[in-house]
Amino acid sequence: MEILEELWNIHLRYKGVQVNMFGVPILAGSKNKYSKNSFGTTLSRLKKKGIIETKSGKWFLTKTGKEYFKNKRKLSLRFSSPFKLNAPKNLILMFDIPESRRAERHWLRSHLVEFQYLMIQKSVWVGPSPLPKNFLEHAKEIGLNTYVKTFKLARPYYVKNF
Repeated sequence: MEILEELWNIHLRYKGVQVNMFGVPILAGSKNKYSKNSFGTTLSRLKKKGIIETKSGKWFLTKTGKEYFKNKRKLSLRFSSPFKLNAPKNLILMFDIPESRRAERHWLRSHLVEFQYLMIQKSVWVGPSPLPKNFLEHAKEIGLNTYVKTFKLARPYYVKNF
């Protein structure tokens, strides 16, 4: 019993979470930033959203949960800018992505910044063209194509300093 107790009290880190020797997360204590209540609230929220469920006292991902995390992985894909520094800004990109798809909207904006686009308004950007083909294909795959419109400018847009 003493050996098991000693192993139980050994604190290790696994994927950023503090665990004991058996891999059980350590939820209480001053070393852990997550309380048992916080962990319980998160589980409750995921269950309410239909992402997880319990069967025989064990937690499982639902079909909805698997789809949710599959989509999250798609948003982790990053594209580097193919444009040279200070490339002519000759494409206007406008979008109206619903609030329910906030993560996709953030993903798009972060890439527009990476591609040296300038924000005219939160959903109106101007930058170099053409956008990379693999980026456009991925945007279509995650369902953004219906919310995004692009317009080619006759002359490049230049930033005017006041």
